[in-house]
Amino acid sequence: MQTTGTPLSPAPIRWGILATGGIAESFTRDLARMPDAEVVAVGSRDPESARRFAERHGIARAHGSWKELAADDGVDVVYVATPHSAHADATTACLEAGRAVLCEKPFTVTEAQARGLVELARSRDLFLMEAMWTYCHPLVRRMGALIADGAIGEIRSVQADFGLAGPFPPGHRLLDPALAGGALLDLGVYPVSFAHLVLGEPDEVLASADVRGGVDVNTAVLLRWGSGALATLGCSLTAETPTWAAVTGTKGRIEFPRGFFVPSEFSLHRAGREPERFTAPDPEAGYTHQAAEVMRALRAGETESPLVPHESSLAVMRTLDRVRERIGLRYPGE
Repeated sequence: MQTTGTPLSPAPIRWGILATGGIAESFTRDLARMPDAEVVAVGSRDPESARRFAERHGIARAHGSWKELAADDGVDVVYVATPHSAHADATTACLEAGRAVLCEKPFTVTEAQARGLVELARSRDLFLMEAMWTYCHPLVRRMGALIADGAIGEIRSVQADFGLAGPFPPGHRLLDPALAGGALLDLGVYPVSFAHLVLGEPDEVLASADVRGGVDVNTAVLLRWGSGALATLGCSLTAETPTWAAVTGTKGRIEFPRGFFVPSEFSLHRAGREPERFTAPDPEAGYTHQAAEVMRALRAGETESPLVPHESSLAVMRTLDRVRERIGLRYPGE
């Protein structure tokens, strides 16, 4: 963990929001629930969109470009909420202007892009974190503690999926190869990240997909580790899958119901015992857990979160690269 950044005072952390889409709306609403957070600026390449967003959320400053937002010295940290095809450019602009960044998932389109961001942040002693909210969620952290304590024994398998039925209209970003569309990067990042959290980076990656119009619309992934553990993962733009997850070990299993990536509960099953149910203290907290971790790290002068470390994000991107290689998916310009 890098700790060479400059610690911030206990005063509210001042956030800038880069982009004005649905996820930016949700994140901003959750920040409003936090007394130690203040959204002071928003930026968009569409000045009118930035102005309307600022009016809706009572934000003082609306910037008509990413560069203007990045240059705003009243901002402590920028939340990058663009489509993932723009993550590298948007985050680079912020880091080069001296801003800490929380960047939405997937971190970038490729591992090479992600590594470039990490190297830039480290060279500037700036905080950078991928917005993998799952890793910061109290229930997911509780699962990790149970696994570490041997509650379900040695892990043998992980199962997870995330699928949406669509149909998506022509020109939708998920169907646009120029925007690195498809199921894998937008939805599959969740099952892949979940498997990484439990077992680390896999030794072998196998995959198959239905690729149409330059994007994957239905993808299956099989990961294998040297221990013999396996992960069977799926993502789809053509089917409403259960969107659940399970971790099975030699002594039991942990199951998450629908919405495993931001869970409200999970159950622990062990032979000879009644199932144990664990529930979230605040199911509506949503994005606040990762925001709280960012602010904790900034106040401590850390440039990397131990919950979502750089190497973890890079390892996930490497696996996503390997999946795309297996299914023969390349985006324009690669």
